[in-house]
Amino acid sequence: MKKEDFIIVAIDGGAASGKSSTSKILSDRLGLLYVNSGSHYRALTWAILQRGIPPHRVDKIEAFLKFLEVDYKIKGREAHMTLGACVPAEEIRSPEVNQAVSTIAAIRAVRKFLLPRQRSYVEVARQHAFDGLIMEGRDVGTVIFPEADFRFFLLADEAERTRRRQWEGQVDSIRERDRLDKERKTAPLIHSEGAIKVDTTPLTLQEVADKLTGIILAGKK
Repeated sequence: MKKEDFIIVAIDGGAASGKSSTSKILSDRLGLLYVNSGSHYRALTWAILQRGIPPHRVDKIEAFLKFLEVDYKIKGREAHMTLGACVPAEEIRSPEVNQAVSTIAAIRAVRKFLLPRQRSYVEVARQHAFDGLIMEGRDVGTVIFPEADFRFFLLADEAERTRRRQWEGQVDSIRERDRLDKERKTAPLIHSEGAIKVDTTPLTLQEVADKLTGIILAGKK
């Protein structure tokens, strides 16, 4: 892939649809900087809870964001959001964060705070000589990068996604996460027009990655 062929790939989908694992494989195969936008909301949720702010206190959350220092750190092909000197890791997957993240991610001020920072990863990828950017989440192809070169929407049936979450050691309810993600007023989880829908239920991870890789390479000819 030539440097002038810099591409942006957006992958959206519900919890345990295969976004993260697939994105990481494509990042390695195609030389793309990988960004998990969902981890941004989890990191903010963790920071908010650490400050003792209840998830429903929008006023206190807005005040907290005004003084929060956010940057990034690149490890390998993955960009991680930093909060001050801290790079949140396993703590953002705690049961407490799982329970609060959908509520906090639905707050307009939170999404407004993160949007320009998420879009800035295009320049970050260019500055660090990546061949493109691959970002996954729930509103990447609809809000963050609606004009991305390639937009995918991954889905899988509820039983399969529940099995995957349990295998990961996560105990949050897939059905409840879906309801909150789809019903929020700000940037709800939807399959945007033009995004390529891929049902990952019957496919192995490698099969999903091969399918998306083929579509991207064919589209670049």
